[in-house]
Amino acid sequence: MKCLTVIRKLAGACLIAAITPAAQAAWPDDQPIEVVVGFAPGGGTDLMARSLAPFIQKRLGGKARVVVINKPGASGEIANAYVARAKADGYTLGIINVPGFVFLPLSKKTQYHVEDFTLLARIVNDPTVLVAKRDAKYATLGQTVDALKKDPGSLSFGYNGVGTNGHLALIQLQAIAKVEANDVPFKGTAESKTALMGGHVDYAFVSAAEMPELRSATASLKAVAQFGEQRSKALPNVPTAAEAGYKMTMTSERGFAAPRGMSAEIAARLQKAIAESVADPEFIKIASNDAPVLSYLSGADWEASLAKQRPALQAIADRMPK
Repeated sequence: MKCLTVIRKLAGACLIAAITPAAQAAWPDDQPIEVVVGFAPGGGTDLMARSLAPFIQKRLGGKARVVVINKPGASGEIANAYVARAKADGYTLGIINVPGFVFLPLSKKTQYHVEDFTLLARIVNDPTVLVAKRDAKYATLGQTVDALKKDPGSLSFGYNGVGTNGHLALIQLQAIAKVEANDVPFKGTAESKTALMGGHVDYAFVSAAEMPELRSATASLKAVAQFGEQRSKALPNVPTAAEAGYKMTMTSERGFAAPRGMSAEIAARLQKAIAESVADPEFIKIASNDAPVLSYLSGADWEASLAKQRPALQAIADRMPK
């Protein structure tokens, strides 16, 4: 009997060993890869993630599935915290938005730290743009600043959330130009755009790729100034803030990150798939809004770039009321 029992146990163990490899597929085949977006569907961040997802999925091969989920709120903090707390197993990625990703932990206590993440790749570097209705009273940045100097707080500026590129652009402009504006935060670009078109605010700060209609001379809205280091290919006829005499830059960088601690092998496969996807002519063709602002950086290069930006963002955070 004892001999029979031992044989049965050995047979069972062998059966389990034979079944287990087939039942537990290796990454990335055994469950979907979530790409978490911290803003509502339909915005620039969401559209970038959704347009890239099928290309990344294709390059990962096998049974890989890449799905985009939205966790909007708190200027991206909710999504960032979700990703930071996730297992570093390659099944949860985040789309992070800079400057907010770096700025929020500098300006307040947040549910995540920049050090909780491994950056995989920057996809776009999108200039912040000051937008007004086409029939706006003040047609240039200089005229707008002059109006604020004469009557502080007389003009209202919408932007896409506290700590975002639009918010920080307004803070910088007020500090450099020594003016006071009426600032109006919204939950996203779509909401601030609606308020602008409805006459509820005088201006809005947006990212260039989020409003491709600005490239048309017949659009109901117009770009007054852009805040990149140089004129973007997306808006070659729109002057920079520096050209108007205000030496400042503010862009929206968007890219992929993962929880810190991911294996080097999985990180390398993801980085390769993302890099190849961004360079795919078919992706560039369908992502027409992002194409003029595509600015790929590897994860390591992006981390180095953000480290250089940190002092300037810290200075802005230090000026904010506590």
